[in-house]
Amino acid sequence: MSTGVPRRARAAAALVAVAALAGCVALPTSGPVTAGDGRVREPQGVVVLAQGPQADAGPAEIVEGFLLAGAAEVTGDFGVAREYLVGDAREEWDPTAGAVVAGSRRFEVTGDAQVSVELAVQGKVDGGGRFTETSADTRESLRFELVEDADGDWRIAHAPDGLVLTPANLDQQYRQATLWFLTLDAEALVPEVRWFPRRNLETAIVKALLVGPSPWLRDAVRTAVPAGVELKPEAVVVEDGVAEVSLQPAQLVQEADRGLLLAQLERSLAPWGVSSVRVRAGTVLLDSGAAALPTPAPGGLEVLSAGRVLAFSDGQTVPVADLAPVAGAAPQGLARGVTGPRVALSDPGTLVTVPQAGEPVEVLASGAALAVPSVDRHGWVWTARSATAAPLVVTRPGGPVLDVTGDWLTGRTVEALRVSPEGTRVAVVSTGADGVTLDVAGVVRDDSGTPRLLGPPVRVGAQVVPTTSVVWADDDRLAVLTEDEAGTVPYLVPLSGRSTPLPAVPDAVALAAGRGERALHVVTSDGELLRYDGRTWVAVSGVTGVTGAAFPG
Repeated sequence: MSTGVPRRARAAAALVAVAALAGCVALPTSGPVTAGDGRVREPQGVVVLAQGPQADAGPAEIVEGFLLAGAAEVTGDFGVAREYLVGDAREEWDPTAGAVVAGSRRFEVTGDAQVSVELAVQGKVDGGGRFTETSADTRESLRFELVEDADGDWRIAHAPDGLVLTPANLDQQYRQATLWFLTLDAEALVPEVRWFPRRNLETAIVKALLVGPSPWLRDAVRTAVPAGVELKPEAVVVEDGVAEVSLQPAQLVQEADRGLLLAQLERSLAPWGVSSVRVRAGTVLLDSGAAALPTPAPGGLEVLSAGRVLAFSDGQTVPVADLAPVAGAAPQGLARGVTGPRVALSDPGTLVTVPQAGEPVEVLASGAALAVPSVDRHGWVWTARSATAAPLVVTRPGGPVLDVTGDWLTGRTVEALRVSPEGTRVAVVSTGADGVTLDVAGVVRDDSGTPRLLGPPVRVGAQVVPTTSVVWADDDRLAVLTEDEAGTVPYLVPLSGRSTPLPAVPDAVALAAGRGERALHVVTSDGELLRYDGRTWVAVSGVTGVTGAAFPG
């Protein structure tokens, strides 16, 4: 039978302490102006304290109290949550196995000593801190077995590992932390976002960095951390902005590329108040400095209008010097590299170079329909052919057209793609038997930097249905166009997190992005260019008839 949980039990499951109401503070109305320390402190807000089981609680009340206590003790030792367990369950239950993020939950007593909890799942965090968004209609049921103890009180004899969190729990108790790895040529850093509990955050970051990148990214990046290196003692101590990191075995650490190792550690810890890292290999202090690995610069926006490539200067558009117009039936889909070529579609099925004045156009690829191209850091031009066995192809001026294979693309039609700024990841919108999906995969290259294949994908943005445009909004977020009741809606889709909508643009057909939300642009079907200003979309003056827009990448 279905049972609701009484208000009495819900109130007893958690105590709420509001720090802001702890006392009254008089505000000064006179006196000298003094400088602050410049640090932004996180608001304390509402603190939820775990509450143990109540003597008269029924089975459903015990299970709900257990879930609430576990969610409240993410930064603790889960001692109160274990009070709800009995026998071997107290030792066997593993709260660190991961978490289900659920918007609602329904409790049902399914037997004399069983409780089922049905969850409306929004996402999951695995034991390594990887967040996976789930589709809007995802449901999951958890089963709990209970027994009565000698005093006649209900306790849980079997509980699924992990925690059940609300979205608010996740935001309050966890932090998004970025681990930084290396491109295969060690010329740039590559981010991977994880979610870790607030408590001992720096230690969790370093431990995860030592373990290495996730399987989907592993073959596309490298790390300066030698295999088998561990954090010992198992704690990162931060004092006055300096993080002390002790690694073992000492010999392996001393043989590593110290500059690259420090670069990974410092970039990963910097957002959390760490200005420098001191690494000890056993008792030896590594004295080299971190290698300088700059983030790829986004470059400026260029647009394609009436076949001409235009740049922005002092709020006006001017033709890019020494470039001839793109000739063709329908010039569109402009793309450019940081140092590589400018390319475009002269019509939906022909990929060409944007020629220098007086030079011939080079046809790079052709097909029945080609995806809007993307140019990576190495100068390779990416596109996709629809309805082919190997839909992704790469090419470059004067070079051959090469297939980039990936088993997971078999039977799928690629609608859009975009290579990440540092060239190690590619976002792909594709259609298959399971509908339209947005996936990100690692790019595996040979020693010359030529893309050869894609690693296994990670599916992102499960709550959105993307159309035919995808861009990198920054290092670890995508922007896509979707269709819903409001028309065309741009969404920000993190690689590890929850998707968020931006204001609708009913006639949007394409996106362009530099770095950050305020560098996000849309092109409309009537050739208008709009820029996102943090609240709404603003028309960019001085340009009309836009059929393509591109930052480098």
